[in-house]
Amino acid sequence: MTFVTLSAEMVERIHDAVVNPGELTGRARDKSLDGALARVDNRLAYGMIGDVFDLAAAYAIAIAQGHCFNDANKRTAHQSMDVCLDLNGVQITWTAEDVGPAIIRAAQRLLDEGELAEWLRQRAARGGV
Repeated sequence: MTFVTLSAEMVERIHDAVVNPGELTGRARDKSLDGALARVDNRLAYGMIGDVFDLAAAYAIAIAQGHCFNDANKRTAHQSMDVCLDLNGVQITWTAEDVGPAIIRAAQRLLDEGELAEWLRQRAARGGV
């Protein structure tokens, strides 16, 4: 299966769009966005991504847990997940009350990629939230 994937430049543009005035901009000095995204590339290369929900979850986890930006990592993770789904033909309508706790749990390592992918599948099957 062929997927549309996200580049580091795309994720950085997503981050720039979600950062609020007064928040710290830019990448964290000691973290690597390329390294975080390489986790997703490796999962693709080794056949560990079965569908678009696995792919979107992998991006969300890599970005949320990678803390590659000075601020807005969870928002960037959510928007990157959403953009990945959109680029691959899946639209899910979100509310902050629905997606926020899932992304927070993912960032805290309380929700793994498989669980997040399944959570996405369930929402897509329901037509959104």
